[in-house]
Amino acid sequence: MESMEQLKTATFSFSVGRYNNSTTLNTAKFAIKELVANAPQDLEEKVFFYLDVFDKTIKPILQDMYRTFGILETQPRISWKFEGTAIDWNQFGYDIEVTRDGLLKTFNVNSTDSILVPWPDVALESTEAASVRVRAYGNEGQPSTDWSEYVALEMGLLKAEDWQDAMTIAANRETEADTAKRPVLFRKNFEPASDVTSARLYITALGLYDAEINGKRVGDHVLAPGYQSYQYRHVYDTYDVTDLVQSGSNAIGVTIGEGWYAGRFGFGKKARNLYGDTLGLLCLLVMTAADGSKQSIKSDLSWHASTGPIITSELYDGEVYNATQELPGWSSSNFDDSNWLGVKELSPPKGSLVTADGSPMRRVEELKPQKIFLSDSGKTVVDFGQNAVGWLRLKVNGPAGTNITMVHTEVMENGEVATRPLRSAKARDTVILSGNGTLTWEPKFTYHGFRYVQVTGWPNTTELNGDSMTAIVVHSDMQRTGFFESSHDLLNKFHENVLWSMRGNFLGVPTDCPQRDERLGWTGDAHAFMPTSNYLYDSAGFWRGWLKDAWSEQSRNDLMIPPFYIPSDDVTDTERERIRVPTAVWGDVVVGNPWALYQTTGDVQMLEDQYAGAQAWIDKGIPRNEAGLWDRSTFQFADWLDPKSPPEDAGNATTHKHLVSDAYLIQMTRLLSDISAALGKAEEAQKYASQHSDLVSAFQSAWIEPYDIIANVTQTALALGISFDLFSSAQLDSAAERLRKVVADNSYLVGTGFAGTQQLGFALTSINATADFYKMLLQEQVPSWLFQVAMGGTTTWERWDSLLANGSVNPGSMTSFNHYAFGSVADWIHQKVGGIAPAEPGWKKVLVAPEPGGDITHAKAQYLSAYGWVNVSWSVDQSGFGMEVNVPPNSRAVVVLPGGSGNTTEVGSGRHSFAVEGFKMPA
Repeated sequence: MESMEQLKTATFSFSVGRYNNSTTLNTAKFAIKELVANAPQDLEEKVFFYLDVFDKTIKPILQDMYRTFGILETQPRISWKFEGTAIDWNQFGYDIEVTRDGLLKTFNVNSTDSILVPWPDVALESTEAASVRVRAYGNEGQPSTDWSEYVALEMGLLKAEDWQDAMTIAANRETEADTAKRPVLFRKNFEPASDVTSARLYITALGLYDAEINGKRVGDHVLAPGYQSYQYRHVYDTYDVTDLVQSGSNAIGVTIGEGWYAGRFGFGKKARNLYGDTLGLLCLLVMTAADGSKQSIKSDLSWHASTGPIITSELYDGEVYNATQELPGWSSSNFDDSNWLGVKELSPPKGSLVTADGSPMRRVEELKPQKIFLSDSGKTVVDFGQNAVGWLRLKVNGPAGTNITMVHTEVMENGEVATRPLRSAKARDTVILSGNGTLTWEPKFTYHGFRYVQVTGWPNTTELNGDSMTAIVVHSDMQRTGFFESSHDLLNKFHENVLWSMRGNFLGVPTDCPQRDERLGWTGDAHAFMPTSNYLYDSAGFWRGWLKDAWSEQSRNDLMIPPFYIPSDDVTDTERERIRVPTAVWGDVVVGNPWALYQTTGDVQMLEDQYAGAQAWIDKGIPRNEAGLWDRSTFQFADWLDPKSPPEDAGNATTHKHLVSDAYLIQMTRLLSDISAALGKAEEAQKYASQHSDLVSAFQSAWIEPYDIIANVTQTALALGISFDLFSSAQLDSAAERLRKVVADNSYLVGTGFAGTQQLGFALTSINATADFYKMLLQEQVPSWLFQVAMGGTTTWERWDSLLANGSVNPGSMTSFNHYAFGSVADWIHQKVGGIAPAEPGWKKVLVAPEPGGDITHAKAQYLSAYGWVNVSWSVDQSGFGMEVNVPPNSRAVVVLPGGSGNTTEVGSGRHSFAVEGFKMPA
């Protein structure tokens, strides 16, 4: 029997709205970097400094790894992972220990389940706290785990009355109409009636908020409460502010900026005030004394409001900050606010007040300048060496009135920062110095996508370097779960670029790009990239929140048509109302993404929640012709941005738009049948399976039978036909041969757009042409994935040639250098080069099936599944193929060795070695 060292519970979490409450260590790493940068030189002072920072900064972060605040699930599901090398270990049962109000209950369950297990106790109540831990038992003769760490949870405000009549308040001033809204400061003094043992702040905004208590910032969220379909779902956040509340006089201060709620955002002439035209605050501070008595401070008419040094702070255009208008101590109790404005009551948020499903946005990394140089026109440019998303932090001292302006761009062109790809977005921050010593500044309510920053007006009293200017990387702080590396340096760099593009576009919603006047949750991009994202990060909570908005937006009226991007800007304001247009691939996200998320999480409840939307789209939302295929008069994006589409006509692809649309309709119908079966809806599963069969016949009649092979002999048409099983068995060999020929005749360059790219590699692999796809994957000429790397790209691009081979920017208006859609090929890389994929939904069983090729001699993939770490490492040398596999406890793996020998085996947990002697790379 294995020792206990070979088995333990590794991660224990509440898989509820936030799928995994365990905070990543990004924030701790950020804080550590900060303390090192600011530590004193004297050794004795440094020791006390470190201890103080640890107690105030690092310790709370580590404690947060084992607690969850503000959940709304009254019966939260529970998950745990395992560590160790126990051989063939399977869980037989588990104990869950729940402590509530000092009473401990232990529940023993005989079950192999260790993810999303039901809450064992009676339902929790509003603001109730509990602590939970778990231990797992192995089968007879196998070890059991020790108790896990305790995880503390605390319920949020479940009902409207829990907010204690807190008002949504606004400053008693006229709001700006057709221009940027100046951020508003709100403040209130308060005094606890007795010593406070715990304090909670529940807060949201009509806009974005930044809160302080007694001059200290609350929490580490940024751009909070994020972006969602505010008219349906309005997120509030919960903070433990016990350490910020002091005895005696206190003050709370909150700054509100326009953000997505009321700022310029989206398309059209009415691209302001999407959800409201006035900045507002809603908050409730609840303090608990040692005797259990509670005292509340709520947003109401007793607050005061003013404006401060932030003149404007806009998502597209950046921030203007005038330090001469700073109000020192404004969020402290001794500040005189007698000349401040009063406040007025606003209507409450339209959407239901809920807590976030995914991780908040945070500062997660810092970048120092890699180069500072002069542009051809003599302007100072700072190169951070990485196209990233976030903002700058300045530490600068200069004369009063000094105006520092910073323009953020992704690339240089003709010796200058390239601003044309930004379109109408200024991406410009301006700081005016007060002359009162060193100013430390970061913007509050904007973000930028950039590698280069053009700086004008920098004072000669402060050296421009890594101490005075730092790039702060910001994104939804999800836990990193997937890793890949190989012997091919350019492929490794490309994979890193995919990762950076995901990070730069996962800010509350999955945006298309982070830099220009767009930054929208385009559904087609999300549809293509979701499987890749699910490997790289624990993005389940992120996607679940977005999918909730997708269903709300889709069901807004009887048409059941998902918008092109979610949240949509065609909200109920009649002046902005637009007719919804159904389109394939983009609209298909309501079927494809729940299924992809289910493959990763095994979460049947999520699938059930999204079933109505998937069914409504297939049954009602799609306009059809007499054969049941897409109505030929409909608009389609189809194979958007294929390599031959003209710069100003991204949809003018080489594959017929309705061929693409019909292919996806058939595949979505099959997936809906699979979803129905997974939910135990046998009758519906059979209905959609029958529809699928009929649609394949109709596709054959429309697109295959009248032609030699298919209507368009393109990479996309052939790949979709093969991947989606649209060719008959008699036609498949010819289609496979033609696809290989089309690829070879194109010199192994890519010929697909958004619709075809994600499927191309899998289509070639399915016809035993993996070697052909390796030639495409490792190609360095345009159009190819590695062309972007060879051209110095540090993220993936919107176009295959966003930057032309001569170094100039593509003349089209869509030339983002941070777009994740074409990075969807990483899904193939993870599965076929790395060799890791789920064999069953939720990763209960893993498929390990690498297919070596190209000149890659070794690769390694690691994935943190719901059960623990899956590790695959393989190499090929003169003796053949060798592979090491680690399978986490309570799961199994199907291992398929390369070489076409049919060598397949199933193994349990533990470390395993495999070899294929004499294996040679496919030509």
